Amino acid sequence: MLPMNTSIRHLLTLDRLNAEQLNSLLDQAEALSPQALGAPLSPPRLADKTVVNLFFEPSTRTRSSFELAAKRLGATVLNFDMANSSTRKGETLADTLYTLEAMGGDIFVVRHSGDGVVAQLAEICAPRTCLVNAGDGKSAHPTQGLLDMLTIRQHKGRDFSGLKVAIIGDIRHSRVARSDLHALRILGAGEVRLAAPESLLPNADVMQGFRVVDSADAAIEGVDVVMTLRLQRERMEDGLVSSMEAYFRDWGITPERLALAKPDAIVMHPGPMNRGVEIADAVADGPQSVIRQQVSNGVAARMAVLSALHAESA
Repeated sequence: MLPMNTSIRHLLTLDRLNAEQLNSLLDQAEALSPQALGAPLSPPRLADKTVVNLFFEPSTRTRSSFELAAKRLGATVLNFDMANSSTRKGETLADTLYTLEAMGGDIFVVRHSGDGVVAQLAEICAPRTCLVNAGDGKSAHPTQGLLDMLTIRQHKGRDFSGLKVAIIGDIRHSRVARSDLHALRILGAGEVRLAAPESLLPNADVMQGFRVVDSADAAIEGVDVVMTLRLQRERMEDGLVSSMEAYFRDWGITPERLALAKPDAIVMHPGPMNRGVEIADAVADGPQSVIRQQVSNGVAARMAVLSALHAESA
């Protein structure tokens, strides 16, 4: 549980947390790791709660891990079926929320293509309702940031001050990158390098305080952590990337490029991966890859968040 002075009602973005809150969530996720993998949790913390997954965008990892997290905490889980819902008839998102609150929904996990949509719902929801941002537009994906920090901590220790981290790829369209940057700043990471084609760099305010380099090689040289991002073609305008082959040549993580990092560097990717575009098979499936561990940690991180919100609403 979070200490009393660090409680939170909603998790909308990591940049509203302080270091104590963030570390407490990571500690809780670490403690829940055995239960995330199926060990029994007694007593079940959310036995009297209903968790509603409101996903207005496709998802495999996030939706599945939230469902598993809630069930392993003992909650009743409702997966909202957008394709067959009244939103197809013109019902507003607010009315959808009100309807499901009236049915007894307690914690709402929301993914939406619009920036700021989850924060808007937080302003109008019932006093007992808690909201989790499962990814909104390109703004934030806080639980992905949590599971990424948990994965780094498991390999590199709790002290981030000496770490060098490279984030490479489509930063412009990545809500994952924004949440990872929020978390790395809060945890005091020693050096964070950002590398992408100029067309895929974000606004200057996102990059403030971080080092921007002009090549993947310069980003990776001597780092402890290599994070590569999915090329989000569904959010991109035509022409931002000349070709997938050229992108892989210049920005893809290959064994040769990874050799520039420290020998014990870890490789991360939030998924889904475009193999042969952002990352080579030999790296994705290689000994330095922690991508599958990220997926496993997603259940533990989301259990920690749901537990913290339950404690706040109890």
